[in-house]
Amino acid sequence: MSNAALRSTPLEETHRALGATFTDFAGWSMPVRYGSDLAEHRAVRESAGVFDLSHMGEIHLRGPETGAALDYALAGKLSGIGVGRAKYSLILAEDGGVIDDVIVYRLAEDHFLVVANAANAEVDHEELRARARGFDCEVANESTATALVAVQGPASAAIVTDALAADGALQGITAQDVADLKYYRVLEGTFAGAPLLLARTGYTGEDGFELYVPAEHATALWDLLVRAGGDRLTPCGLACRDTLRLEAGMPLYGHELGRDLLPAQSGMGRIVALAAKEEFVGRAGIEASDPSGKPVLVGLVADGRRAARADSAVRDSDGREIGRVSSGALSPTLGHPIAMAFVDPACAEEGTEVVIDVRGKDLPARIVPLPFYSRS
Repeated sequence: MSNAALRSTPLEETHRALGATFTDFAGWSMPVRYGSDLAEHRAVRESAGVFDLSHMGEIHLRGPETGAALDYALAGKLSGIGVGRAKYSLILAEDGGVIDDVIVYRLAEDHFLVVANAANAEVDHEELRARARGFDCEVANESTATALVAVQGPASAAIVTDALAADGALQGITAQDVADLKYYRVLEGTFAGAPLLLARTGYTGEDGFELYVPAEHATALWDLLVRAGGDRLTPCGLACRDTLRLEAGMPLYGHELGRDLLPAQSGMGRIVALAAKEEFVGRAGIEASDPSGKPVLVGLVADGRRAARADSAVRDSDGREIGRVSSGALSPTLGHPIAMAFVDPACAEEGTEVVIDVRGKDLPARIVPLPFYSRS
């Protein structure tokens, strides 16, 4: 039985029928795996995986001044992106710390969709509402009414194309549209007569698509994709999503991003549009801060099979603690331990030899550039 204290996605019964193991993730009952983490990870790297991401937040902003409102609310210049395009951005606190990282889609000249992390959806909604005051812009949290299903992996385009041709339920998007769709672009169509968004975005380091439909259509969409995918498509849980994003060097809020971290520390300084726009929330904090002496994010690799976990200490060759691991795992693709860590900038040079404390035992490692893995 599901925990009454946890929220469930519209696909929970589907996951239970598939034998999923569940975990509490940001207050949601979510499938962490269906069988083998390793098999699910490899499926995404070699063919394709299907994910339920309906716990994510969907916040719509509509009105003639929405572009200006988002320029003020977020770190990037959102008014400059074209209709049908997406942009990664940050919601900053007044002091320059990161409240959340988000994807913003421009669906029309006066309509934007902000996709928030599950743990921050309510906070992001309130922040956007507050920051939109004074602009001709309405903000609506449509998270509970929206389902998000992702297909990720080298076979994802073929699977989505086959789903389009399967039974006529998907309308308004053609196979050629999918073939022509570039990364960080979005198409609008219908599924069973309801609105559908098809975005070429993802969080795995592979080609992939994210499909947004009303929550009541989630099961039918999942089933259609699974039928179209056949042996090419594997249901995947949050465990492999985490190792996939770690290999790709993608930050996770609460690990590589947070209110106590400036964007520059996480390698996100380029996201902050200091030169491209004037006033925005967090600008004064960024300009008043000096990140030069603060810990910076680096990649670490090691030999063997022992993997560092979040908050493991990182020491230099003299035994001095110089930082902490933010995320770590044994890489299924590369076959050796990898980690991201925040370390003293004086010790962050590529090739520097360090030691990670893995449950009381030393693990020699070296600093490498991110990402650890890039698709060919």
